[in-house]
Amino acid sequence: MSARILVVDDVPANVKLLEARLSAEYFDVMTASNGTEALAICARAECDIILLDVMMPDMDGFEVCRRLKTDPATHHIPVVMVTALDSPSDRNRGLEAGADDFLTKPVSDVVLIARVRSLTRLKMMTDELRMRAITSLEIGMQAPERSAVADTGKGGRILLVDDRQSSYERLATILAAEHTIDVEPNPTEALFHAAEGNYDLLIVSLDLNNFDGLRLCSQARSLERTRHVPILAIADPENSTRLLRGLEIGVNDYLLRPIDKTELLARARTQIRRRRYTDHLRDNVQNSIEMAITDALTGLHNRRYMESHLATLAEQASTRGKPLALMILDIDYFKSINDNYGHDAGDDVLREFAVRVRKSIRGIDLACRYGGEEFVIVMPETDLHVAGMVAERLRRSIAGEPFAVHKGSKRIEVTISIGLTTLEQKGEAVADVLKRADTALYRAKHDGRNRVVSQAA
Repeated sequence: MSARILVVDDVPANVKLLEARLSAEYFDVMTASNGTEALAICARAECDIILLDVMMPDMDGFEVCRRLKTDPATHHIPVVMVTALDSPSDRNRGLEAGADDFLTKPVSDVVLIARVRSLTRLKMMTDELRMRAITSLEIGMQAPERSAVADTGKGGRILLVDDRQSSYERLATILAAEHTIDVEPNPTEALFHAAEGNYDLLIVSLDLNNFDGLRLCSQARSLERTRHVPILAIADPENSTRLLRGLEIGVNDYLLRPIDKTELLARARTQIRRRRYTDHLRDNVQNSIEMAITDALTGLHNRRYMESHLATLAEQASTRGKPLALMILDIDYFKSINDNYGHDAGDDVLREFAVRVRKSIRGIDLACRYGGEEFVIVMPETDLHVAGMVAERLRRSIAGEPFAVHKGSKRIEVTISIGLTTLEQKGEAVADVLKRADTALYRAKHDGRNRVVSQAA
């Protein structure tokens, strides 16, 4: 797993030491000797993780971190402060500035590499989501960066898994100041609880009695419902090696006892902010996918999706020896609706038409807006006779009740013409089926409209 690591330190010996450690693990290492230089490199998106010293002459590490985390363009880059400062107040100040971790010199090679690898996995996942979400911006959806920068990380839902009463009571009291806390003292029930609870953060003690806390973390990572929920592990100092193992299997962050109140709250906020940001990215990706295959006005699938999915349905029908019906529907005299009542009225008709189509077909049927006032319905495992009954029912539902337009102030009569055919020949081209349905539609319109015409293969 390679990544570009930016080492920021004004002491050349420190830079050389970190550079040697990271290069030995095949990371690409970049260096900066001051905060201004570091910010410029980050602004050019040239690094994946930042190892940041605190004591620098022009701008200290706290200020560099604060600027990175308040800039929508760089807030997602993980920052690890590596410094000789070791007081709890310094560590908390770094975490409050937005640092993902605060390591005190001298840092062991094992701890450093484990943390960098863990954050590299996280950064790569975030980058993949950000890349996919670029489409969301192109289609007008709001990017989550600015809301992520403004997010306080408070108001999260946290599940605390700890079977020591004195421990979980203290931790729950601290966390309850900013979050909603559920405590699960029974580790055998914790995974079920986590899967059902829609939590923003899991906090897991690795010092459970008669239960392996790391196994619980591993199971949470393998379960779909909890795969993306961040995990904050807590352990006694003598279990620090197990914490490093936890980072390898997907633990996001950790704390050693005794727990500092301010540090616990700061690390919880960091993980919750990151969870909300990645969730927003995933939502944007999902929404952009749906928008790419959905007609915005009617909510039906669009022509692009129909052409792709119809080929799959036709292949399945041929392979299984099952019939496949296809109908093309055209709203009669739709241009006159737009001309006489306005395009807003035309849109009202199209929306209501889509609603009535959905009510007239099955869940397995595919309804698409083919273009303008033309629609296509594909009905798997349906012969010509049954499809004709469905088409006639749909025609009556359209003609039988006027359409409300202009917010219900007017009602107009609408009818449709339908051309219907089926895929009967094994391996027949989809284009031929569409052409046959279109020919049947032409006949329906030529014969007076408001009717269904079937054409067998």
